Amino acid sequence: MEDQAEKLREIMRQKKDGAAPAGAGTALAKSKEGKRARIITITSGKGGVGKSNVSVNMALAYARLGKKVVVMDADLGLANVNVMLNMIPKWNLYHVIRKQKTMKEILVETEYGISIVAGASGFSKIANLSEEERQNFIDELDTLSNADIIIIDTAAGVSDNVLDFVAAADDVVIITTPEPTAITDAYGIIKIIATEIDSLNMGLKLVVNRVHSVAEAKKVADRMTNIAGQFLNLKVDYLGFIYDDPMVSQAVLRQRPFMVADPKCKASLCVQHIVGRLEKSDVKERGGFSGMMKRIFGGGE
Repeated sequence: MEDQAEKLREIMRQKKDGAAPAGAGTALAKSKEGKRARIITITSGKGGVGKSNVSVNMALAYARLGKKVVVMDADLGLANVNVMLNMIPKWNLYHVIRKQKTMKEILVETEYGISIVAGASGFSKIANLSEEERQNFIDELDTLSNADIIIIDTAAGVSDNVLDFVAAADDVVIITTPEPTAITDAYGIIKIIATEIDSLNMGLKLVVNRVHSVAEAKKVADRMTNIAGQFLNLKVDYLGFIYDDPMVSQAVLRQRPFMVADPKCKASLCVQHIVGRLEKSDVKERGGFSGMMKRIFGGGE
């Protein structure tokens, strides 16, 4: 882990000094309109806190603002974004990695105005690809660069590839719930981020899911942000909360996003507020999508 983190730091030092990482290009860093994709990585310390649900519904909220959105299911062990949308893609990232399909061939447009890249269940060692597989994967992922927003739904917990996608993001959204175990695990992943990739200047943000009141959410957020600041010297912005809304579980059972099932339910309004706050925040210049790929895989070094 230390070697991988150091490689990420070295790439960022090169960028800070004005030198591009080896093999890094700029042609794909921006969309046709001259605006590069905003990369939002959504992660959590433990499973079961609603991370994938938040990812999908945030994507829908962005789509309602007229954005071209891609949700990439980067959980290569237990992929589930497609399940939430009642879709069974024939091809997924595994087939791209193995050169059986191209990214364009596995990119699936949904009926909701967003596109998804299905994860590859049972293939979790993406960080250990061969040089040829790595370069092919980078080339294929570059085809997503024309999106306005790329939301990366990582696996829960901490692994090499989760930290890679965290390091690559413009914004990192950590999902927790008021449950003590979720809070503890969320702090754990924040601590690891601070330890492993503390030189990277991503926007670290917190969303408290399944709350019963504004006061409950604020109590959790204050505790998390204060501890991170005091003990880790790390700024974590409180992005917002999502109510414990019965519509969410109903929508999951129907395999239909709650933003679609009931756009005016409490959870939907919360997600729209969270996306609104993200839209008002600045995106730091960090090299666009091509830069993201080089940060993840070391630019073929």
